[in-house]
Amino acid sequence: MEGTAVVSDGQSGLPRLLTAAETAAPVDAVGVIAEDLRRRFEATKVSFLIVDLTGKAVARLSTAPAEDGRKVERIPLFGSVYEEVIRTQRLYQEATGQGQRVIVPVTNRGDAIGLLELLLPVDPGKDVLDEVGEAAHILAYIVIANGRFTDFYTWGKRTRPPTLAAEIQYQLLPSSLSCEAAQFTLCGSLEPSEDLSGDTFDYTLDRDTLHVSVTDPMGHDIDAALAATVLVSALRGARRAGAGLAEQAHRADQALVDHGHGHATGQLLRINLHTGQAQFVNAGHPWPLRMRQGTVEVVACEVDHPFGMSEFATHPYRVQDLDLRHGDRLLIFTDGMIERHGEKVDLRALLERTRGLHPRETALMLTSAVRDAAHGRLEDDATVMCLDWHGPQETQRHVSSGADVQQASASRTKQQP
Repeated sequence: MEGTAVVSDGQSGLPRLLTAAETAAPVDAVGVIAEDLRRRFEATKVSFLIVDLTGKAVARLSTAPAEDGRKVERIPLFGSVYEEVIRTQRLYQEATGQGQRVIVPVTNRGDAIGLLELLLPVDPGKDVLDEVGEAAHILAYIVIANGRFTDFYTWGKRTRPPTLAAEIQYQLLPSSLSCEAAQFTLCGSLEPSEDLSGDTFDYTLDRDTLHVSVTDPMGHDIDAALAATVLVSALRGARRAGAGLAEQAHRADQALVDHGHGHATGQLLRINLHTGQAQFVNAGHPWPLRMRQGTVEVVACEVDHPFGMSEFATHPYRVQDLDLRHGDRLLIFTDGMIERHGEKVDLRALLERTRGLHPRETALMLTSAVRDAAHGRLEDDATVMCLDWHGPQETQRHVSSGADVQQASASRTKQQP
């Protein structure tokens, strides 16, 4: 559509926007951003699309009243422009018969939360696109903050209502499946089986260290979910108390023994963000894979007894060093990726093909390959954690100025060539 470009008043009004969003009800906070964009740029349509938990669809959320209090349109990602924006993390713009369509990623620290889509009457200028990108950045924080007070955004992420076991399993996963930092990029993906096998993954950052874990309890359905609850809670409790890797593993082992929840395999990883020194404990778990300069190799290591089987242990859990270098890609996974239907997938060859992909895309591609091999009906959970190590860097300890924020926003919303 031809016409004069939409002109911004140069005042994004971020404090005003944040105050208005905080004043609104949690389910209406997104609507505050949408109304602001409609008013400022005469947008005829503004919508927020949230990424489904599967990573394979987006849901167009609306806070408009509906008979069941909810209104949603689910759109498959595969082959769509939405998939392109999430994958590239770049703004998309096209001319349509109704105006200029603009789609911007809503992302926080590598976690692709969703998309902001607008229909503008005329071709916007760079300043307007920068402000739209800025609004999308704010929207990420608004969704995260308001998700603490309502189920609305959680509901939007779910294609279908979970079983009780699945509900427990979902709550054990980190609130963000991806994380980007100066030293690394990390993402996890879980494809649940028909009967749910209790797979979990976890990570956290402190000032000096990245902590990662992948666990796989025995059993299925509610038994596996309860075992996973005991296991993950024991690991988190020990980690938060400052216990080392061996002690974390010991406490997880004892928790399963004390509460009669069988056994579980697992792998615990700790990386010093300043030195790059990496250590891990392997509790009966499959060996990791490491891609270095495009070549995938198995990280052979000592394997200790699974959690919950200390009565058969001949020695305490051993903390081992892991050779991790700049540019390495590390893959930690559960046995569902290499056994049963996973046997049909050449995981090493597939990992080599992901060299140019973000860990978010890599994790989803690998678990999806196993699910496809099972024709959508997995007998065991398939779970991976994909870590790209960029190398140790000193953390910048300063608050970005407004100019820094605007520059970062402009970079995030760079228009597709």
